[in-house]
Amino acid sequence: MNRDDIANYFVVEKLRDRTATIRAIKPEDKGLLLEAFKGLETGSIYMRFFGPRKEPTERELANATEVDFIRHVALVVCVRENAGERIIGAGRYFVIEGPNPPSAAEIAFAVEEDYQGQGVASILFRHLLRVGREQGLSRFEADVLPGNRKMLRVFERAGLPVETKASSDSIHMTIFLNK
Repeated sequence: MNRDDIANYFVVEKLRDRTATIRAIKPEDKGLLLEAFKGLETGSIYMRFFGPRKEPTERELANATEVDFIRHVALVVCVRENAGERIIGAGRYFVIEGPNPPSAAEIAFAVEEDYQGQGVASILFRHLLRVGREQGLSRFEADVLPGNRKMLRVFERAGLPVETKASSDSIHMTIFLNK
């Protein structure tokens, strides 16, 4: 899978009660991503960003949507609503180790509350895992708040070897991509 394949990534998946599209994020998604962020509850923002967060700046939106699909890969989960598309979840990884090919990346997710518990994060993880493996990654790293049991379960249920290191404020997880 090369950069163009990842930049054009598009898969249809079935959620519990509807169909969703998993696709690569695009620069023109800034408005949809901002709308999705505004729809998140304070608790979800805290779980994702480890603290309160105001609306993202234009620069942050650009960084989130204008990715290179080599060292930074971002996928969104979208559903059809009214006449358009709505982002209900996003997942991404940033390469943190290794030049060519990279070996490790930090991974993160956010899912709108109305869709939590429907497998959205697990679906995103599965697709990012596929892309990461094809790019030669050997592991994902994630820092998760101890109270974020849903995210911890996503990683634990993936069936991959996981190492955890708890500190006073977070749990660092290393997920090995090869079974």
